[in-house]
Amino acid sequence: MDHPFKNILLATERTEFDSGAERVALEMARRCNLPLSVVVPVLSNPEFEMAAHRLADRTEQDIAARVEDLRMNAKKMGVSIDIHARRGDAPADEIVQEALNCKSDLIVIRRRGRRGFLAKLLIGEMVSRIIGSAPCSVLMVPRACSMWSRGILAAVDGSEAAAKIVGVAASIAVECGLPLHILSVASSEASRKGAQHNVSINADLARGLGAEVHEMVRIGRPCDEILAAPADVDLIVVGMGDVRSGGTAQKVVGQAEKPVLAVHV
Repeated sequence: MDHPFKNILLATERTEFDSGAERVALEMARRCNLPLSVVVPVLSNPEFEMAAHRLADRTEQDIAARVEDLRMNAKKMGVSIDIHARRGDAPADEIVQEALNCKSDLIVIRRRGRRGFLAKLLIGEMVSRIIGSAPCSVLMVPRACSMWSRGILAAVDGSEAAAKIVGVAASIAVECGLPLHILSVASSEASRKGAQHNVSINADLARGLGAEVHEMVRIGRPCDEILAAPADVDLIVVGMGDVRSGGTAQKVVGQAEKPVLAVHV
């Protein structure tokens, strides 16, 4: 089975908070033998730069140095890399536009940067804006994380999006040779049967794609139960819509200490 993503875009400002996203994107490209596009958003104010040429020159030199370091890391790993710096007053908009230009099917980005006065509680302000308008799936990576190597968790409910979420998760599991845990959370014992039905039909789908599947039904708050995933899970797959709406998936993204993939459905 082919990997579900062919055109990966790494979005990085090359800060300490971007290190996990950079590590995972480079490793994905290496393992799957894929080229990697990179966008470095640069906050730019044309009027200020015209009035402060020296500062603008220093900024250009700093960008060049940061980009070259990333290029050397990619070369050492044997990854083909194409880096673009995009300037604008809204970094999130520049990242989304680059994804459109590159026809990307996955954006890899940090979960959040340094907390500021206007930062979102769960995910960074820039990441929140990207999630709101991304034309493709988004993988959010905490800075200490590496690429998954133990297991994958797909969180499903009774929505139509569940089949797409499980299809992507199963494709990754098969490609990486990892087990796939399919989880549905019931609010009470009375709704356990419905949750088990959600798991069973999606487990059949994943097995049909060649995945090794473990079925899981939990009772409780969805966010808590997803975050209490087995220790051998190091990638969580959820739906993009729930992240955008500020629902359970956004809470999972904000609190998980592992990468979370929001599938565009």
